[in-house]
Amino acid sequence: MRNWVALSAGLIFGVGICLSGLSQPTKVLAFLDLAGNWDPSLAFVMASAIAIAAPAFYFADRRGRDWAGEPVALPRGREIDGPLILGSAVFGVGWGLAGLCPGPALVGVGFLSPLALAFVAAMAVGVLAAGRLVWRPRARQAQDA
Repeated sequence: MRNWVALSAGLIFGVGICLSGLSQPTKVLAFLDLAGNWDPSLAFVMASAIAIAAPAFYFADRRGRDWAGEPVALPRGREIDGPLILGSAVFGVGWGLAGLCPGPALVGVGFLSPLALAFVAAMAVGVLAAGRLVWRPRARQAQDA
């Protein structure tokens, strides 16, 4: 059941990204170009996503279990630290340069987009590097404390 729920959610997400134009780097870059020919349509896509996701997270948190019956453990941390700021900056720069973020990039891989393939490869390298540079040292510090 869990795999079917994940597959359904992924398909709905992918179709939504394709229909909204979020998988088209030129549309994303036009949205980010506030000083030029700005295309605000993706703001409506994001607002719609928040309007659907916010109540879903609220009810999932209250229920304590997802549709597959697995426990829900939403993050509670509100600390703004160096790794969060650095990760946000790297994410924003990558999004601005490539016109892709992880979700649309994975959809692009499904279409064999060379840009998406390169982006996902670079993202994988970044995740592996972050694991070595940030997460493991922090886990060791927590163990030593």
